[in-house]
Amino acid sequence: MVKKNRVVVTGMGILAPNGIGTEAFWESLLAGRSGIGPITLFDASEFKSRIAGEVKGFDPNDHIEPELKPKRMARHTQLAYAATMMALRDAGLDPINLELPSPTPVIIGISTSAIDVIESVYFSLQNNGPNRAPASSASASIPQAAANTIADRIGASAHAATVSSACPSGLDAIADAAAMIRSGEAEIAIAGGADAPITPLTMASFIASGLSSFRNGEPEKASRPFDLERDSGVISEGAGVFILEDAERAAARNARVYLEIGGYGKQRDLDPARPGSGLEDSMIIALANARRSVSDIDYISAYGPSHPVLDVVEVSAIRKVFGERAYAVPVSSIKGVTGNPLAAGGPFQIAACALTFRDQIVPPTANYEVEDPNCDLDFVPNRARKARVGCALVNVRGIGGSASTMIVFGNGAPDR
Repeated sequence: MVKKNRVVVTGMGILAPNGIGTEAFWESLLAGRSGIGPITLFDASEFKSRIAGEVKGFDPNDHIEPELKPKRMARHTQLAYAATMMALRDAGLDPINLELPSPTPVIIGISTSAIDVIESVYFSLQNNGPNRAPASSASASIPQAAANTIADRIGASAHAATVSSACPSGLDAIADAAAMIRSGEAEIAIAGGADAPITPLTMASFIASGLSSFRNGEPEKASRPFDLERDSGVISEGAGVFILEDAERAAARNARVYLEIGGYGKQRDLDPARPGSGLEDSMIIALANARRSVSDIDYISAYGPSHPVLDVVEVSAIRKVFGERAYAVPVSSIKGVTGNPLAAGGPFQIAACALTFRDQIVPPTANYEVEDPNCDLDFVPNRARKARVGCALVNVRGIGGSASTMIVFGNGAPDR
C-alpha cells in the first residue's frame, strides 16, 4: 500500500465581520453576537436590502507592506493576504524570514473575483473615457490576483492556484492543498478562501436573486439559520487562510496542531428534481474517505445560509444520510453571526471546528427563535454548549447545486 501522509492545520488567519483574529472571531461566535450591520462601503440607501457583514476596522496598511501598494489591490486580495500573514505567524513561521520547502502550494478559493476593481474601472471609463483606466487594474482584477500576491511574497518556491466553485471554493481549496500533502507532493501548504462582494453590482444581483434579507431595521437578527421567520441570508465578506502541514513535519518542529483533515467529498445535484442530492452524496463520500460512519460524528457544522428553501434542503439531506442519528448530533450554523461570506464561509467553519476541538464547546445557531417544523434537528439555539467533540462534519453548498463536505478530527484522533 502507498503511504498517505496525515494532514494537520498548524496556523489560522481570520478576518470576519464578527472579528479580526481567531480569538475575537471565536468569542463573538460563542456569544452569538452578530457582525452584520448597515452597509458602509458604498451608498446603499436606494437598495431594498441595505445590510451586510463587513469586516470592521480593517485598514490594509496595517497588514500589508507599503511597497506592495495595498490600495491598488482588490479588497478580497487585501483580506486574503492579511489572513495569510496572520496564519503564518500563528503557525510559528516568520513571514519576514520565511524558509519553506519547494514547492509550497498557495491555493485560494474565491467566488466573486475583484468586483470592486472591475466596477471602479467601468465608472472611470464612463466618466473619463477609455484611456484613463489605472495601469494596475488588469493585474488586480484577475481571479488569480490573491493567490499570485501571496505567492509573490513567499518567493520562487511557491506554486499559486485559484479555485472557483461558488460558495464551496474555500473548502475546495483546502481540500486540494490537503491532497497534495497527503500524496507527498508537498510538505506544507497555504490554503483558504476570500471574498469581498459588498459592491453595488454584486448586491443588486443577490437582491434580485432573493439571496439577501430585507430585515434592514434589525440587521443583527437578519441572518437566522433554520428559524421559521427567516426571509433570506445576508451577504458578507472576509478571509480565512490556513497553514496545512504533513503531520510528521509538524511534530518535528513541535508545532501546535489545531485539527487533522480527514475525508473529503464533493458532488453536484445530479437531478434538478432532487435539490440537495449533491450534498447527500458529498457527505457519504467524505465519510467513506475519512473511514468514519455517522456514529463517529460528534458535531455537524452546517452550511445553513438562512434561506427559506436551502436550509430545509440541507436538513433533509442530513436526515437521509444520518437516519435516526441525525437527531442525536448537535448541528449549528455560524451564519447568524458571520452572514454568508461566500468562499470564506467554509474556512470560517473549519476555524470554528478547530476552536470547538480546543475548548470542547459547540458554537450556537444565533437568532434561532421560532421552530420550523421542516427543520427539526438539534440546532444548539442561541447558547454555546459544552460537549465532547472529537470528529466533526462540515457542509458547504453553492449556487448551481455544487456541494462539498469535509471531515475533521480533533488533535490526537486515532487513525483508522
